[in-house]
Amino acid sequence: MCRSHLELFAVNLAIGDQQMSLAAQFGIRFRQPGEAKARTSPTASSRLQEKRTTQQSCELVDGLSVDLEDYYHVEAFAEQISRARWSALPSRIRQNTQRTLALLERTGCRATFFVLGWVAEREPGLIRELAQAGHELACHSHLHRHLHGLTPSQFRDDLARSRYAIENAAGMKVVGFRAPSFSVTRKTLWALEILAEEGFEYDSSIFPIHHDLYGIPDAPRRIHRRQLPSGRAIWEVPPSTLRIGKVNLPVGGGGYLRLFPLWFTRWAIETIHRQDGQPTIVYFHPWELDPDQPRLQGSWKSRLRHYNGLAKTEGRLQEILSHGSFQPLINLVRRREAFSQAQTLNLDDLASTKELDRRAVV
Repeated sequence: MCRSHLELFAVNLAIGDQQMSLAAQFGIRFRQPGEAKARTSPTASSRLQEKRTTQQSCELVDGLSVDLEDYYHVEAFAEQISRARWSALPSRIRQNTQRTLALLERTGCRATFFVLGWVAEREPGLIRELAQAGHELACHSHLHRHLHGLTPSQFRDDLARSRYAIENAAGMKVVGFRAPSFSVTRKTLWALEILAEEGFEYDSSIFPIHHDLYGIPDAPRRIHRRQLPSGRAIWEVPPSTLRIGKVNLPVGGGGYLRLFPLWFTRWAIETIHRQDGQPTIVYFHPWELDPDQPRLQGSWKSRLRHYNGLAKTEGRLQEILSHGSFQPLINLVRRREAFSQAQTLNLDDLASTKELDRRAVV
């Protein structure tokens, strides 16, 4: 499975009868049509009440993030749409972000919005709306350029410009970063040093998978504190993967959320909770809620990754977000910090106790 999981598993998991038999092996029960109707028809208030009850019995808090970019910003069409043309194309960022905000309001979720600085400069009012709604604002670069094509100096300049635009619009400090197309790989790990130097607290750019465009397959799958050669450190919040054999399978975000069947995504989330004892990190883009967006020319692979499943995205997110507790990524980082500090305190207490015992024996 060294090629993109996106195409390989989309083929293997897309046929109804095969889904049913595979689901039976995993012990997954499908709702009957009558049950599905009853499940999806309650009022918003009753759904939120059901969700609160579920949350009270579950300590795990999952992470939710949104890469705030328009349909023409994506890497899939970068060769066809130059950055000089961006301003001439019809923007759908405001309407799709409003649709995203409505979805989060319905499901009672808050998220981290990784914002392009280019968008923040042109839509400062929209960025303020996100901040006022209680969401975290983080950085997604300024011009959505792969880190492989930037020098460290160029990356630092791009980072500073985008961060200023976001902070100026939102009125809040930006401490999180996600590289365009998860382009922090083995060749661009130098970017983490720059992030730490510039005061960023966490990164969410290292995808622990095999992929033709990104990924570090043997990178840690859990949220962790990454020690850097300079002696600095930064938290890493990797997108969720499910370990199957010797392979990390990406789940719960972007094209993977659209192409994999919903039952599989829900089973994967439950498995990560149960077997790994870890939160899941769900991510998506506002343009993924917009099946009517303009169609751009590109390769068959780019068009598959970008357009397939758009009509299903909002419904799938509604289902997933309604049955969990989702918060901004900074909240997960804070929880890990508190846990690490508690562990340190416990070790200190243990050391003190041993010292007292030693003195008593003497």
